[in-house]
Amino acid sequence: MPRILVTGAAGQLGTVLVTKLRERYGDDNVVATDLKPSEDGSFPLLSLNVLEYDDIKAIIQKHQINEIYHLAAILSAKGEKNPRFTWKVNLDGFINILEAAKECGVKKIFNPSSIAVFGPLTQKENTPQYPIMIPETIYGMSKEAGEQWSNYYHKNFGLDIRSLRYPGLIGYDSLPGGGTTDYAVEIFHAAIKEKQYTCFLNPDTILPMMYMPDAIRATLELMEAPAENIRVRTSYNIAAMSFSPWEIYQEIKKYIPEFTINYKPDFREKIARSWVESIDDTSARNDWNWKEEYNLSKMVEEMIFHLSPSAKLR
Repeated sequence: MPRILVTGAAGQLGTVLVTKLRERYGDDNVVATDLKPSEDGSFPLLSLNVLEYDDIKAIIQKHQINEIYHLAAILSAKGEKNPRFTWKVNLDGFINILEAAKECGVKKIFNPSSIAVFGPLTQKENTPQYPIMIPETIYGMSKEAGEQWSNYYHKNFGLDIRSLRYPGLIGYDSLPGGGTTDYAVEIFHAAIKEKQYTCFLNPDTILPMMYMPDAIRATLELMEAPAENIRVRTSYNIAAMSFSPWEIYQEIKKYIPEFTINYKPDFREKIARSWVESIDDTSARNDWNWKEEYNLSKMVEEMIFHLSPSAKLR
């Protein structure tokens, strides 16, 4: 039975992933940590700063950890406001995890990457598994460097490190945490509560996206795949859907006809334009049989059902 440590467990991805891991492996086998425990105690967490190497080691040893899901990071939009600290948290924090795992005998690690590793020189459509990567955000730079560190520790120290380049993630369980794709979650809350949304991207800016249940399933399928099937030791491309703010707005209006949108692009538009529009994830499909279950219309229907159960669904 795995004994699992999750860092950054209070984030958008972490809150859902921890719940699924605890359902799968039992509450006692999943140690969820974050910088600050939840105030109301509804989501039990231990306090852990990933910049504190000795604290990481102590938790691994105390709880006999043999798998780590390292989610702690500062995301793209927040990262641009404090680049040096973002680099320190995202890269130094990850290296602390790698070193502690090596020293304590932890062999299996999940370290998420992101479409932020791509840049303006990357092929925009059907981006291949091994493209040109010159990211223009500190978040993307840290994630691209993290991919190389993952490969290095696998080749030199035998750590079984696995990774996905997540697209923008959309879910109803928690609010987004400072990413450039946050609009695709915010827009649902605004549509239901205020019937109006001001988008920080242009209407035609297309980005790869994924519904949270697909992202969680992909993560668990990757981590449970036989090691001999994992042929990519940097990070796997993974895809589900691509759309623009205008396209998701049109889908939401099918359920909330009075919903209106306007556009006020800010610095996040420049970040989004440096990323890609669609992903070729053939390696993930071939190596461990990845396949998405949600497209745009199915995702929108589920999001509105969960956030506003009284809404009239098709």
